[in-house]
Amino acid sequence: MLAQEIIRAKRDGQALDEAQINHFVRGLVDNSWSEGQVAALGMAVFLKGMGRDEAVLLTRAMMNSGRVMRWPDMPGPVLDKHSSGGVGDKVSLMLAPMVAACGGYVPMIAGRGLGHTGGTVDKLEAIPGYTTTPDPAKFDQIVRTLGCAIIGQTADLAPADKRFYATRDVTATVESVPLITASILSKKLAAGLEGLAMDIKCGNGAFASTPEFARELAESIVAVAGGAGLKTRALITDMNQILGSEVGNALEIAETVRYLTGEWREPRLHEITLALCAEMLVLGGLAADTAAARIKLQAGLDSGLAAEKFAKMVAALGGPADLLERPEAYLAAAPVTKPVPAPRDGHLAGMATRDLGVLIVELGGGRRKAGDAIDMRVGYSAVKPVGTVFKAGEPLAFIHAADDAAADRAVAAYLSACRITDAAPAAAPLVLAEVG
Repeated sequence: MLAQEIIRAKRDGQALDEAQINHFVRGLVDNSWSEGQVAALGMAVFLKGMGRDEAVLLTRAMMNSGRVMRWPDMPGPVLDKHSSGGVGDKVSLMLAPMVAACGGYVPMIAGRGLGHTGGTVDKLEAIPGYTTTPDPAKFDQIVRTLGCAIIGQTADLAPADKRFYATRDVTATVESVPLITASILSKKLAAGLEGLAMDIKCGNGAFASTPEFARELAESIVAVAGGAGLKTRALITDMNQILGSEVGNALEIAETVRYLTGEWREPRLHEITLALCAEMLVLGGLAADTAAARIKLQAGLDSGLAAEKFAKMVAALGGPADLLERPEAYLAAAPVTKPVPAPRDGHLAGMATRDLGVLIVELGGGRRKAGDAIDMRVGYSAVKPVGTVFKAGEPLAFIHAADDAAADRAVAAYLSACRITDAAPAAAPLVLAEVG
């Protein structure tokens, strides 16, 4: 079988069969397909599309391109959640211990920041000593004993996806629904899951900027996951403003600590977290419906068990045992903090959320290119949500920066990303749609 004939078939709009797809995926792993050939097939799929059956075959082939985790004799369901990415999206950090507190087992393999969106792995690495790359046996042991562990992607899980994504990233073929679907699900299936909750972010701070694209992606993921044997539900959630009150790696860990200990739970962040956790409990048979799941989840928070699960996970992966008691002793603080003063009286009517994500990168809190070091200290705190009423001079947020010049630039950029009006904006729903 020749690579160029497989490319030709897809170029001409034909559906690829299992043998052709397996040939391609083997070629990704053993390098028998050149970069040019990988790029050509990616572009052919981008332009001609893929049917659901093809997407299922591609997903399964990429899943089986490396190690596939198994969880024999697990006393509860193995569950996970995946987000398409947003600004201030720290839900995974609370969700894993909350589901574990309710009897689920969450072997979460998370990602790093991508473009303007933050990454769960980068946030966890703001905790001194926390290792996101434990050996497989240790990961298995922590999940089994504590109920959750959050780590980074390992080289032996879905290696075909890693190479294919890197090529798509530099050939303008990322925005293909079947390829996004296969990329996400190949890694999740390789983790040995029994149920998956998808959070498809939609809005001006999301990869899916329109409701139509978000729904297309959600329906594709739910259908392909089902075809591959993984029960999946998707929520399409609002990303037209920052999620939570803090953005930036160390700042988001601090907000997670406050959330789990009950010191402060920003209402939008709390609602999204509960909604996704509830879907996971229902998928895993741990609750009869989402209403019952929410009661169980709130009890796990109120009892302190979820916070205890998080603290033990951090310690088991090399972090400090008393992070929840003394976060300020461990989380690095930026040397400069400056308010973003409201320029006049009015209502905060909107945010250019993507621009605010890019601003984090410009402050040093994300990567301009692969391999860049990240400044864990920088970001925003006390972010006021859309709908807040202000007097002139009141802070919309506080900037945390490495120096005064960077802080001043960030204050100006933050203000330019905010829309202030005399009239109150219409309230927007948090969960835009449910699929599955």
